[in-house]
Amino acid sequence: MTFNDMMALIKKFIDVLLVWMVLYYILKNLRKNVKMIMLFKGILIILILKIISDLLNLVTIGYLLDYMIMWGPLALIIIFQPEIRNVLEQLGRSQLLGRHKVLTVDEREKVVYEIIQAVEYLKRSRIGALIIIERDNSLSEYIEKSKKLYADISSELLISIFFPNNPLHDGGVIIQGDKITSAGAVFPTSDNLKISKRLGTRHRAALGISEETDCISLIVSEETGRLSMAISGELHYNLTVDDFKMMLLDELRPKKTILMNEEDEEVSEDDNNEAV
Repeated sequence: MTFNDMMALIKKFIDVLLVWMVLYYILKNLRKNVKMIMLFKGILIILILKIISDLLNLVTIGYLLDYMIMWGPLALIIIFQPEIRNVLEQLGRSQLLGRHKVLTVDEREKVVYEIIQAVEYLKRSRIGALIIIERDNSLSEYIEKSKKLYADISSELLISIFFPNNPLHDGGVIIQGDKITSAGAVFPTSDNLKISKRLGTRHRAALGISEETDCISLIVSEETGRLSMAISGELHYNLTVDDFKMMLLDELRPKKTILMNEEDEEVSEDDNNEAV
């Protein structure tokens, strides 16, 4: 095999890989967006009608479908401009080098401990709270519009932020790594029609930001003191403190490790045993 043949093969591989990446990203976001699902169904119906019209030689409907297919992409760009903008914003928020900071085992346990200590107090006192933990998708857009803190995470600080009459208690707290980056952050509310009408703005905001990014949204209900967690557009409602802690530990645990030596593997196994 010559050098040119190898280069041609590599180019084809890259071409196919990019196509699969685009398809994966589209399908991944398709399941979270009702409008995109309806759009996909509409395109599928048009293509089926086009095939049927060609097979049966239906001239009139064939002409109409040809015009729809010709001008359809332009119409879709105009009609679905907000959805396209949201997809591009998600691409812009993605951090190519991964999450803001990969926590060590000790750092992860400290973060979870401080959050759980604060959450337990807020639950007992019926104090509402919204805590957002950044992962791979950057939350810099919301950090810029909130009150920046850049403080070490502690249960006392979290409790004081959400304490009634505190100027920042109505917004959300953003955590990056083991730091409280900002407070008083405002997030988009979810348009999901399946959400119970009993849930307030805090739960809808937590679900909304989890639909747009891969963050972990933690909620303490002000009315009932119930604990909830929103991940990937799914709301886990009314969790016990133990379930809340286990889910948080699991979500903060690194999902992929490129290189791990024997010592790191032993530490990881000990961490799993402690979590169980």
